[in-house]
Amino acid sequence: MTASILWRFSRPHTIIGSTLSIIVLFLLQGGSVFTHWYILVVTLISALACNVCITGLNQVIDVELDKINKPELPIASGELDANSAKKIVIASGIIALAAAALLHWLLLLLIVVILFLGIAYSLPPIQFKKHHLPAALSITIVRGVLVNLGMALHFSGMLDASYTIEPVVYPLTLFISAFSLAIAWYKDLPDRAGDAHFGYRTFPLLYSPKIALYWGAALVTAAYAFCIYWSFQESEPLLLLSLSALGLAFLILVRTVRLDDQTSVKRFYKLFWVFFFATYLSFLWVLV
Repeated sequence: MTASILWRFSRPHTIIGSTLSIIVLFLLQGGSVFTHWYILVVTLISALACNVCITGLNQVIDVELDKINKPELPIASGELDANSAKKIVIASGIIALAAAALLHWLLLLLIVVILFLGIAYSLPPIQFKKHHLPAALSITIVRGVLVNLGMALHFSGMLDASYTIEPVVYPLTLFISAFSLAIAWYKDLPDRAGDAHFGYRTFPLLYSPKIALYWGAALVTAAYAFCIYWSFQESEPLLLLSLSALGLAFLILVRTVRLDDQTSVKRFYKLFWVFFFATYLSFLWVLV
């Protein structure tokens, strides 16, 4: 197995998103990469292993679906056999739990809950991903609420035992929750063929791709507007300017999507994650 196959199996955009979110929250909670590097490194090991376990399990379960929707993925393309993939998933889950247990009880609790939701998302008979509302709620709860508030509490407990969340984390949590709900809708836009074939009741199929696109855009725009207002109220001009630029760029991106063109839809979804990354990084302006 090559590093390239393992990297693609881990779903790079989710790995990058998880890494950025944890580093940003660590810094917002007052962590120092020089003084508290051990806390950050072990937390990242646990969280990223958890990420690989969840995304890997999804691929193990959805091989036939991925052959239609994402034939480039390692299992669907035949580059990675199912048994090896299962071993990676199990090992990743064990590493996630072990690293969390070695560091802090709150991180362990957080990883257990996230793993439970991630397994329920993909694994029958629950399989949240087959129904748009449970799928959207599980993604939003994990990426929006648990990662932000949970990690902030974990870092606070480790750094000064105060278990207090910095005020800036709350608007960030609201924004990422809205963003995560839109991700739950947008991820299904390029996957309509396979989802329809296997009877998945996704948002774009139940309603329409256009409704999914514009409802998601309205939600993300409202989240940008709220955070811009918060930046103004808290006298954070650099954050305000950064979020304003991102919000405008996002609206321009939405206008360029051609829903009848699969290439355009896939490009939009990839770029949407770039806004996810950039927004997290923007909140570091409050530290300047």
